[in-house]
Amino acid sequence: MNRQHDCILTIDLGTGAVRIFAFDLQGVFIGSMKGSYPTFHREPDQSEQDPEQIFITVLYVLKNLLNELIQPAGYQVTAICFSAAMHSVLPVDKKGNPIGNAITWSDNRGKKESNLLKNTPLGATIYDATGTPIHPMSPLVKITWMKNKDKDRFDKTARFLSIKSYIIQQLTGESIIDYSLASATGLFNIHTFEWEQAALDHAGISAQQLPQLVPIFYSSLRLRSEFQSSLGLSDRTKIIAGASDGCLATLGAGVWGEGKATITIEQSGAVRVVGKEVLIDEKQRLFNYVLTKDYYVSGGPTNNGGVIFEWFTREFGSFRKAFDLEDSMEGLIQEASKIPAGSDGLIFLPYLLGERAPIWNANARGCYFGLNMQHRQQHLIRATIEGILYEIYSIGKTLEEHRAIHTLSINGSFTAYPFWAQLIADIFNKPVHVKNNSDSIGLGAFLVAATEMGIYKSLEDATREIDVPGMYRPDRNNHEVYMRLFKIFERLSSKLAEDFEEIANWQSQ
Repeated sequence: MNRQHDCILTIDLGTGAVRIFAFDLQGVFIGSMKGSYPTFHREPDQSEQDPEQIFITVLYVLKNLLNELIQPAGYQVTAICFSAAMHSVLPVDKKGNPIGNAITWSDNRGKKESNLLKNTPLGATIYDATGTPIHPMSPLVKITWMKNKDKDRFDKTARFLSIKSYIIQQLTGESIIDYSLASATGLFNIHTFEWEQAALDHAGISAQQLPQLVPIFYSSLRLRSEFQSSLGLSDRTKIIAGASDGCLATLGAGVWGEGKATITIEQSGAVRVVGKEVLIDEKQRLFNYVLTKDYYVSGGPTNNGGVIFEWFTREFGSFRKAFDLEDSMEGLIQEASKIPAGSDGLIFLPYLLGERAPIWNANARGCYFGLNMQHRQQHLIRATIEGILYEIYSIGKTLEEHRAIHTLSINGSFTAYPFWAQLIADIFNKPVHVKNNSDSIGLGAFLVAATEMGIYKSLEDATREIDVPGMYRPDRNNHEVYMRLFKIFERLSSKLAEDFEEIANWQSQ
């Protein structure tokens, strides 16, 4: 076999799009393609997606990538490795057909179920066992909500899948979930690597109603014959389970060992570290997700990442090119750069989608604080970006109660903007490394596949191959400004909790 013309594909099932990347066996990026799909918000706190639309988009993008980049260049696809956004739930019937839409991570309909469980001895037991904070994001809470509020659908469900499990089932005929993605469900014991009985009992389901648990390197599946034919792929092409997008973004950023953390900002965002021990947080502010049986990815997620700046751009941006969101965002960033650090005292709470870490308040709301007659649109733009990054910093600050962080590696669409990267360096007062080639999630999935194939001896060895040359150094004067304003940001986020709840209740009437 001519391994020089072998390649590995990675399929990332993101919140708003599927991204497929191709690498040769040396890890050289060949090319990528992307296809988008919508999220539906038909009712308050509802976030759903059509699983068939996602599957059709995956096939469309995969076929185009193969036709346009891979097969004309003579590459043979040796393996396909998957990654996916966490916390999705898709009920399916006995034949594996969806019963309605998939529920995504940002769905907040389980607020009542979450609040009833969170501050109880059972909630603490489940958090300690699963590493997943009790919150409406988690499949544990989503399934509990379904049991209580959508009984007919709950009773008809043969299995509860993730979107990734469903896509793999469609392609291979088998229902699996890797340890990494399972560890974000609130139903998986991260110490025993089995489904957690206390969580199952609370949700009212059995282990048989969940997919088969497998390691991230699991590679026994193959494409169904009809997809081998239609896609032009070999029956020897490995389908590798892969991991969650968060764990793979951390791996692909080269974050391994003490003193390092990674920040990802896509639609949502997160700050993460990697270690051999679970971080014990009595306030249940941090997650602990499995990468392998020897390593955990710990940290905190925010609902309100780049999606908030996209919202601001759609509502207030100037579209010089029709429907070109990225061009409009670049224009706004250029305007924001004309305003000094701290936006002349204007502070933005970015909680338009409620919030996860570190406040874990699904009722949280957004607001601008400190407005006066001197503030212009440019101040609002900069304050919006700073508010998103203050929230990211608050997660990092919580992590530093448990682990020392000396350097940051950042990835995701929004960290590609130099303005955002410099603000992160200034707010955190730490050097920031920027990965400047392919997507970190895609690269992380490649490293898993390459390790499974024996190209690397271990994931630790694989991360040594990652080059992150770009660096931003903090401006101490700006950092001092940001710290004064962050204290106000932090107090407001706590002080307004009662008001957040009151207005959330009013809006849901």
